[in-house]
Amino acid sequence: MTMLSMRTPGKPGLTVSAIGLGCMGMSQSYGTAEERDERESIATVHRAIELGVTFFDTAEAYGPFANEELLARALNGRRDGVTIATKFGFRFGENGINGVDSRPTHVREAVEGSLRRLATDRIDVLYQHRVDPAVPIEETVGAMAELVREGKVRYLGLSEAGAQTIRRAHAVHPIAVLQSEYSLWERNLEAEIIPVLRELGIGLVPFSPLGRGFLTGTAKRAEEYAEGDFRRNDPRYQGANFDANMRAAAAVRELAAKKGATPGQIALAWLLHKGPDIVPIPGTKRRRYLEENVAAAAIALDAGEMAALDAALAPEKIAGPRYSAPQMAMIDR
Repeated sequence: MTMLSMRTPGKPGLTVSAIGLGCMGMSQSYGTAEERDERESIATVHRAIELGVTFFDTAEAYGPFANEELLARALNGRRDGVTIATKFGFRFGENGINGVDSRPTHVREAVEGSLRRLATDRIDVLYQHRVDPAVPIEETVGAMAELVREGKVRYLGLSEAGAQTIRRAHAVHPIAVLQSEYSLWERNLEAEIIPVLRELGIGLVPFSPLGRGFLTGTAKRAEEYAEGDFRRNDPRYQGANFDANMRAAAAVRELAAKKGATPGQIALAWLLHKGPDIVPIPGTKRRRYLEENVAAAAIALDAGEMAALDAALAPEKIAGPRYSAPQMAMIDR
């Protein structure tokens, strides 16, 4: 298998592998607890490094806290060759997340906690996980910038931020990357956000680049997933929405068959062809899917194939909101 090439997605000079590894599913959201195997997760991180993956994505909210600790165990003795990205911005209670909190004092507390759990002296990319409407973004980014000056953080990022928030944040301290959902079946960034990113020289890190499994051809109806699996309550997996989305995704499956690739590889290749400033972070907890994802970097799509995919999965072809109403309320648009 060929080694991954490197990309420099944003102006400040952050350089990472063309495809990263999202680690959230190793600790939550996808599948059941019984399906998670820490040894396989750690082996997946080690295999990723062998294949040239240098960009690993986690967050204090994943678990919560457990995912950062897992990644630290996986990277023991391998820390210096990789880029660790983590996120802050939630408030936690007995039942997990119970709100957002990006007050400057909380930013520092969160980062100190992440540094301890990650067993490292610096966070390479620090994201605000969700915009806090109660705290001016200038105050939050100011606190993040102090941590850069202290050497505890190298680059700053935002997640699911809107255009005006991005501009205001970038005016305080350079924002290297925006992490937001973007894929063939979720194109919400194209009209306004991506043009702003390119104007300012900010890279894009798409999460859920495989459409939460929909673009891999393995999606099942919502009710077929176990309790606790994110997809059980995903509007796009339910009823008539599921049927419409399966029809739209047929174009990905058909092109994959023609090119001798998997549907997921076509979905990732589409993203990589959208620009050198884009670094997707498909999540997996198994080596075989990791290897499949990394191999997508070698797939070439011509202009006709790109246009056909764009048309087949145009936003109006996708049925249902991408999140439940409470989760959509946390998106800054």
